[in-house]
Amino acid sequence: MTEEEILSEFRASEALLEGHFMLSSGRHSGHYLQCARVLMNPERAGRLAFALAQKIPRDIRSRIDVVVSPAMGGIIIGQEMGRALGKDAMFLERPEGEFHLRRGFRLEPGAKVLMVEDVVTTGLSSREAIAAIGREGGEVIAEVALVDRSNGSADLGVPFFPLVEITFPTYAEDELPEELAAIEVTKPGSRKA
Repeated sequence: MTEEEILSEFRASEALLEGHFMLSSGRHSGHYLQCARVLMNPERAGRLAFALAQKIPRDIRSRIDVVVSPAMGGIIIGQEMGRALGKDAMFLERPEGEFHLRRGFRLEPGAKVLMVEDVVTTGLSSREAIAAIGREGGEVIAEVALVDRSNGSADLGVPFFPLVEITFPTYAEDELPEELAAIEVTKPGSRKA
């Protein structure tokens, strides 16, 4: 898929929102990508996952044992990536703030993991999820995401292959432009604090 074809999928599903949003990273933005909307159609989700799987170099793809994604945003695209790669897919949860495998999910010692996210902005959630995989006995060998919002600055410590890079400005609380500060903030992400 070309970048324009990918963006047209987001537009067609009304997944690109405008307003004042607090991102999971704690930063603010006038734009938000609601990946759940772009993924709500199974055929579209499958097309995007297949395109994303094609971004992974063959030598890495051949080593993947299992796909893991962080809840909530990564669950659907993680499941679709598992289907596209013919691998089991599981997800991490953070009921008390730290990621863990639950629901009977477990990794074989040394399992080679593909981490799957919907959107990466600062990479904080990804790094936390990657650390959790290490605690659970696995090794993340690469990460993929539908969208890289980091402007290429997210250092995940593993090879990173986004489907598309979208750059919208983000702001710390103390650097909000007046026009954004004047709009009531919405917090659509999954991070609680």
